Amino acid sequence: MQSDSIVIIPTYNEKENIENIIRAVFGLEQAFNILIIDDGSPDGTADIVKGLMASEFKNRLFLIQRQGKLGLGTAYIAGFKWAIEQKYDYIFEMDADFSHNPNDLPRLYNACAKEGYDMSIGSRYISGVNVVNWPMGRVLMSYYASKYVQCVTGLGIHDTTAGFVCYRRHVLETLELDKVRFKGYAFQIEMKFTVKQCGFKIKEVPVIFINRELGTSKMNSSIFGEAVFGVMRLRWDGWFRKYPKK
Repeated sequence: MQSDSIVIIPTYNEKENIENIIRAVFGLEQAFNILIIDDGSPDGTADIVKGLMASEFKNRLFLIQRQGKLGLGTAYIAGFKWAIEQKYDYIFEMDADFSHNPNDLPRLYNACAKEGYDMSIGSRYISGVNVVNWPMGRVLMSYYASKYVQCVTGLGIHDTTAGFVCYRRHVLETLELDKVRFKGYAFQIEMKFTVKQCGFKIKEVPVIFINRELGTSKMNSSIFGEAVFGVMRLRWDGWFRKYPKK
């Protein structure tokens, strides 16, 4: 099935979720293709994907296998470059664990394809705090981290660490992807900051974020620390770095 859109899903030990999330995306009325970036999952995640590619989804499901855990940011950069080469018009970021609802993909798509935005963000905080089944401590940590990023960088975005995103291809072609420095969740902040600095239009689309039911969260204190302290470097770059313009 032809599609102008590719959903990039990074994975590490997601055998409990991977087949279900693939089938959920492919079950949508609108056609989306999927690219899995697997960082050497020892639980056989990649083998499940290969089986689905061979049996049912040969021309819609794709896989890049990497050796070891190389970081969320580098996984997405690899996916972006692949998607640009394949000439997809709309390129998505999405988690494998159903914290991002596949039913929201068309809403993110429409914000770019029909409303004219260059980047759309599935936002947990644009209309209050829309998070389900997270411990209160983590909700507060995430919410106030986004507020901190807003204050330091001047980004007019409520959910700066959101990982549910749609880009027009031209945005990723314009960004200097090899200069993206962060590997963890600060990658999400850096991408939004850079998109804004390049002069592109961003829309936040309200979504409900649901904590994973299966598998293990990849969040840890070092990843969160990178997100908190890395924004100072971004602010410095905003003053002195020359960003490409759209």
